[in-house]
Amino acid sequence: MKILKFGGTSVANPENINRVKTIVQNEVSDKIAVVVSAFGGVTDLLLHTSQLASNQDLAFKDGLKKIEDRHMGTIKELIPVNAQSAILSKVKSDLNILETLLEGSFLIGELTPKLSDKIVSYGELLSSFIISEFFKTEELDATFKDSRELITTDESFGNAHVDFEKTYHNCDSFFKKSTHSVTVLPGFVASSNAGNLTTLGRGGSDYTAAIIAAAVNASVLEIWTDVSGMYTANPKLVKQAKCVSQISYEEAMELSHFGAKVLYPPTIQPVLSKEIPIIIKNTFNPEDAGTRITKNSNGNGKTVRGISHVGGISLLSLEGPGMIGIPGISKRFFETLSLENISVVLITQASSEHSICVGISDNDVEKAVDTVNEAFAYEISSKKIKPVLVEKDLAIVALVGDNMKSHQGLSGKMFSTLGKNNVNIRAIAQGASERNISAVIKKTDVKKALNSLHEAFFEENIKQLNLFVMGVGNVGSKLLDQIKQQKKYLREELKLNIRVIGISNSRTMVFNEDGISLKNWESVLTNGQKADKEEFFKKINQLNYRNSVFVDNTASEEVSLTYSDYLKNSISVVTCNKIACSSDYGYYKELKQLAKQFNSPFLFETNVGAGLPIIDTLKHLIASGDKVNKIEAVLSGSLNFVFNNFDDSVTFHDIVKQAQEEGYTEPDPTIDLSGVDVMRKILILARESGYQLDMNEIVSDSFLPEESLKTNSNEEFFETLKKNETEFQKIYKEAKDKNSKLKYVAQFENGKAKVGLQKIPSGHDFYNLEGSDNIVLFYTERYPDQPLIIKGAGAGAEVTASGIFADIIRIGNF
Repeated sequence: MKILKFGGTSVANPENINRVKTIVQNEVSDKIAVVVSAFGGVTDLLLHTSQLASNQDLAFKDGLKKIEDRHMGTIKELIPVNAQSAILSKVKSDLNILETLLEGSFLIGELTPKLSDKIVSYGELLSSFIISEFFKTEELDATFKDSRELITTDESFGNAHVDFEKTYHNCDSFFKKSTHSVTVLPGFVASSNAGNLTTLGRGGSDYTAAIIAAAVNASVLEIWTDVSGMYTANPKLVKQAKCVSQISYEEAMELSHFGAKVLYPPTIQPVLSKEIPIIIKNTFNPEDAGTRITKNSNGNGKTVRGISHVGGISLLSLEGPGMIGIPGISKRFFETLSLENISVVLITQASSEHSICVGISDNDVEKAVDTVNEAFAYEISSKKIKPVLVEKDLAIVALVGDNMKSHQGLSGKMFSTLGKNNVNIRAIAQGASERNISAVIKKTDVKKALNSLHEAFFEENIKQLNLFVMGVGNVGSKLLDQIKQQKKYLREELKLNIRVIGISNSRTMVFNEDGISLKNWESVLTNGQKADKEEFFKKINQLNYRNSVFVDNTASEEVSLTYSDYLKNSISVVTCNKIACSSDYGYYKELKQLAKQFNSPFLFETNVGAGLPIIDTLKHLIASGDKVNKIEAVLSGSLNFVFNNFDDSVTFHDIVKQAQEEGYTEPDPTIDLSGVDVMRKILILARESGYQLDMNEIVSDSFLPEESLKTNSNEEFFETLKKNETEFQKIYKEAKDKNSKLKYVAQFENGKAKVGLQKIPSGHDFYNLEGSDNIVLFYTERYPDQPLIIKGAGAGAEVTASGIFADIIRIGNF
């Protein structure tokens, strides 16, 4: 005999009930019992309506009307017209009784647990009767059996305890005599020895099915719901979650206890002792295999089988010097909570016995605090114990698996994964069997924690990076193109999955929690909301994704001043914006320190040489113990492009204009030609070499006329270049006459730096530097005479984007 249980979503409407009928038809080869929940949402509606009635709010009648319309409408849609009359009459009679119960609650202004059970039971009683009648009209050999006549309990209304001996006898007797192929029963409801209606608690329909399965020694218990089994994590929070094909009873109990809602925790108990398999199936995809729960069925000896969580948790801590070595403190503490029917879901205690910490439901906090403080009033007044401490708005995340105990390092891997993503752990609990490792965290960190742990334990070492890109001009657009082009390669070869979650330019910004398509991001951004850098940060922080990376492709000082906020929230920063690292030395050091403190990389390779690995090479030199004595460099790809192409056949204005149009200069070319850009770069290299230096300490020998430096717009600036063409030609001629080339050179030596235009003679390392190339000569203790040379393209949107991309990949490999 098989037992099939269908949840509220499976019987939420006539269309779904038809699905259930098809499943039942396909299962009928032997006797089956079909246990059904109330129509989806009806239980909550009944509870809400009864609460309104007890508050003497006449709006309860509106709720009753909705309940009636729902059931009457379902009958009219499912049942042929010629068979409706008797069914409508029976359901209307039951609804009249329900109305009487609600009116009684309204009149006395009270809702006792006993009355609540009677009212809420109508959800299952009505749904099961309607479904059984529908099956009959569809020519199934079906009958209805009231579970109240089979399941006997005590009178703990709201969550009654089953008398298994009587219940098993009742079930066995009934099903042995029954000749029908299909028996439809209401879940959740039962009756006491005194004949009063009771309920088995929320999720009790699963429990009903399990009780009947155990009573008749069923071959299998099938739980039909709206997901295809038990998943490695909640698929609503973890998109990469996978269905677990096989799992043991113990693992399933742990997962269901910690929030896997497809299975009500007590369900497993009745079938476990009789080793009846449970299969979790999907009503909407019945062909899916689902999850099979049996004894010792941990497939292939896997370690972690699932990651689950339970929210709405508060930590209650009892601590004080008077607890040390005093027998009975723990007993009194737990007994006090037990007498108030407060369930403890997690326990942890310091080995010194100085404190005991328990996790309880948020709903029980106030009652728990009052009763514990009262119980320990004497110790609190004498300062032996502190008043009970409470932390709210928490959740528990748990790793579950039978074989975890035989594998070293799982706890370390779990906690280091959470730590790397700035998930603070408030308490830890682990049983000796190591089937469950639990950590208490802030509820706002749940999604990030689950995704981080799932990535670490289930995703074949594929690391997901979540990018938030500000600035999508020349460089930013090229970056997005490169990410789109390399996405498949990164996933297959480097085990990196890069998603762009947010994009902003100066006008609009857009977010997509599942990732923005890089095929049409321009049109999506055009229709985005108004850009706001503060709101951009708030949204990133609110999403609280693991491995979040803020990418700044702007030249904005305002944006650079927000880096500390990102780093403090464990959001990595990648930037080609030089302002932060060349600003006040204190801010530069603060950013470097925050990156270490919050384990959030701060990378800015493109600040100096676009895509050239200049800073990375310098870091390796310093890390390996070398010391930089001198740096000589041509660090401006734009200036090198300008002076490589400027001669007496073209105007200086035209060459600078060409450099701007081809993307070699900053949006404001004055930054490049004034030497400010080069000053920033040599400053960053000096700082990365270990020297303390500020911009005002760098000597700058500008070749630009004073009026060019004082312009307020690009148009004004270019006009001054035209006016001073004679001066530029003079500079060119002086270099040509000496058989030299003009190069804008940065130098750092003995803690001092200077920048300026120089005439480079033939034979010098800088003489043959072509196009927009950069070159850096590092003179170090290991390279005292022949410098370490880095040379290559140092400007352009494409190479700068590739440098940013490389920094993003570096973060993926951390």
